[in-house]
Amino acid sequence: MSKAAISLTTGLEDAEKVTVAFLVAVGAAEAGRETLMFLTKEAVRLAVEGFPRAVACDGCPPLSDLMDRYAAAGGRYIACGVCVKAKAIDAATLLPNAEVAGTVQLWEWIGDEGATTFSF
Repeated sequence: MSKAAISLTTGLEDAEKVTVAFLVAVGAAEAGRETLMFLTKEAVRLAVEGFPRAVACDGCPPLSDLMDRYAAAGGRYIACGVCVKAKAIDAATLLPNAEVAGTVQLWEWIGDEGATTFSF
């Protein structure tokens, strides 16, 4: 089964977009795909332990529930190193399934077999 890579540039300023990205990521991870979310721009804040979470709309699942399901299914995050530094985020505050890295590490993770990709 191929890998799934989800690129997310949006943070809680667009909670609906974040929710859709997590629905895609959770679906892939729970289906047994090796899944990685590449977080850039404001999205890097989502990987910070204790960062406020949101409910995007009536009927939408809480983001915290989606993130818990993603972690339980083995989902991982790469938080863009340039973005983490620009936002003055302490890497020690990231979630256990997140690491500070960059595009080189993203491509290494994708490898020669490729991945299905989504961008939000």
